[in-house]
Amino acid sequence: MLKKAILFLILVTTATFAHAQTTEEVYDSYLDFNVAKLNDDAAQSIALAQKILPDTAKLTPKVRVAFYNSLAKLYEDDNQSINAIKYYKIVVAAQPDYYVAHRALGYLYIKDISGKPVVMNLNYIEKARLALPHLEKAQACDPDENTLKIIKVLYNNLNNEAALGTLPVRLAKLSKNCIDLLSDQ
Repeated sequence: MLKKAILFLILVTTATFAHAQTTEEVYDSYLDFNVAKLNDDAAQSIALAQKILPDTAKLTPKVRVAFYNSLAKLYEDDNQSINAIKYYKIVVAAQPDYYVAHRALGYLYIKDISGKPVVMNLNYIEKARLALPHLEKAQACDPDENTLKIIKVLYNNLNNEAALGTLPVRLAKLSKNCIDLLSDQ
């Protein structure tokens, strides 16, 4: 019985290593992913992304962040908000000054409550609180009247006059470090 168990473990280990992609193969898949994305082939892009995901650790940090950002955008465009949020969160954790991902996260968080009558419940409060820091970073780095209006409406709906009063100071502080493009080089 012990011999069978050892043989089974050896076979599983061999199969795992035989299936794992090399660093070069993962990067080649990333390049193919970018080509599919440029060709607006969402299905192929997502298929290639699924192939890359188990081996993202083999990508350089900058390439990995650019990959996650592209994948998040693909999911966002495909109305898969949960997946988009998952990958945008990874991007802002790695690049906290990249305001484009912050803007996307802010709008994704309020997607379900925006443009509807305000129902002040835990869901609304949670989504507004999740969205506000991201919307503020986006507003600080790339001022936009619509984003500012949304921020003010959310704070008003949350009855948070103190946050509204200190908003200009926070925006000024957040505007000091802004990244608008990610590089994979």
